[in-house]
Amino acid sequence: MAARDRTGRTSDGTVDVLIVGAGPTGLALAAQLAAFDVPHRVIDRAPDRVHESRALAIQPRTLEVLAGLGVTERLVAAGNRGVRLCLHAGRRAITVPLFDLGLADTAYPYLLFLSQADTEQILVEHLTAVGVAVERRVELAALVPRDDGVRCELTGGDGTPETVTARYVVGCDGAHSTVRRLAGIPFTGGSYPQTFVLADLDADGLEPDTAHAFLSGRGILLFFPLGHPATWRLLAARPPTDPTPPDAPVALTEVQAITDAYTDGTVRLREPVWMTNFRLHHRAADRYRSGRIFLAGDAAHIHSPAGAQGMNTGIQDAVNLGWKLAHALAGVADPALLDSYETERAPIGRLVLRFTDRAFTVATSTNPVVRFARTRIAPTMLPLAMKIGRGRAYAFRTVAQLAISYRRSPLSTGGPHSPRHGPRAGDRLPDSPLVHDGRHTTVHELTAAPGWHLLLAGTGDVSPTPARGLHVHRIRDATASRRCGITNTICLIRPDGHIGYRSGVSNVSGLAAYLARWLPS
Repeated sequence: MAARDRTGRTSDGTVDVLIVGAGPTGLALAAQLAAFDVPHRVIDRAPDRVHESRALAIQPRTLEVLAGLGVTERLVAAGNRGVRLCLHAGRRAITVPLFDLGLADTAYPYLLFLSQADTEQILVEHLTAVGVAVERRVELAALVPRDDGVRCELTGGDGTPETVTARYVVGCDGAHSTVRRLAGIPFTGGSYPQTFVLADLDADGLEPDTAHAFLSGRGILLFFPLGHPATWRLLAARPPTDPTPPDAPVALTEVQAITDAYTDGTVRLREPVWMTNFRLHHRAADRYRSGRIFLAGDAAHIHSPAGAQGMNTGIQDAVNLGWKLAHALAGVADPALLDSYETERAPIGRLVLRFTDRAFTVATSTNPVVRFARTRIAPTMLPLAMKIGRGRAYAFRTVAQLAISYRRSPLSTGGPHSPRHGPRAGDRLPDSPLVHDGRHTTVHELTAAPGWHLLLAGTGDVSPTPARGLHVHRIRDATASRRCGITNTICLIRPDGHIGYRSGVSNVSGLAAYLARWLPS
């Protein structure tokens, strides 16, 4: 066997996984592979990570899936928890709570505002600590699929060519993905007609630690509490008749004029750190896989920033794919394991695309009916809608990405005598405080270690078939079992925190068959 160094390189030029792109998606995938001791390389043609804020909100579900990798505490410590939204419609201001219902089963019941620059820095520092280095100024030039891998032609910053054979290649290289283009995967969709302005700056006249939305006939002006590198993130559409091209420089006087049109001059801008024009697109890859080549994050789907879904969806793509690649490399025979990545994640990508497109259209449309609804009906109806607890909880869970489920996946199996209530196979495992072996912890902390976790709640003397990488926990805390909906169940938790198998306690034959199919022997 060829010698391998800590970067994943071998003396014969092979690597298990080549990750192309070192944004949040690629870095999260690298961290996931490192947790499973999978040798890999991460390349990026840029000379450094981003230093602009870009994506700035981390959803509760993303914080959960990153917690098992050991980075969430640092993200939370560096970020700003946003819990309120103030809607401004003319002289009227309505403050509504964010994420105040429906999040009792997570340790992170809030939207965390943190610049993408800081998110990437924390992920890079984590990778450095576990011996993974991002290779900068390295570009993918060609891909040649083969039966046993993918031959990749790389070009270094000094023009030096390199040939490497990867057993798998993952394109995490963004909207203009080289991997997607070389794999011949179509990227279907279109562009929105408006040009938008994005700015990180300080502002006077805004209540701190609150997200602000100024509604008008021309659209919505948004301010998000950023904290660092500036106090606020501003997002606004230029007027439809504004001919400013996306690559034109932005002056503070322009942004102030746009802001005045929305706020009647009540908000004064100052000390910009970063300002840019940009266009928004809505596109999706026709498929997420071509043989041994996969797409994740913006390489697979791009959409408007409505609902802060983009970066979060990409990171969860990475977490879903990472453990499956690790298992495939460890010798899982069933090819449906890797097939399940697209089966599970492509519907989520399409759902996010539809949700963000509709929300964005409502926010920016100049149609008279939509404008009337946005400026007159929404400010009146929203306070009433916020009083409907069940609907509000559902909306919050959807935006927080806690409602994502893979019930139709081949990896989701309901065994005999499954309880009628509680989460089903494919659902995310809820969290709850837990007393386990005499110590206070949580269900998610108990199941955080890489691998599969079998929860035996009220199962008596059930003895599961041993399997490599399987952690077995007997849950005797009845309160925690009830809160999570796993009382008197056998519940097998996948490495990404979703339930793979769930049954009653009377028969373990179904569990044995499931383990034999999906876990490495």
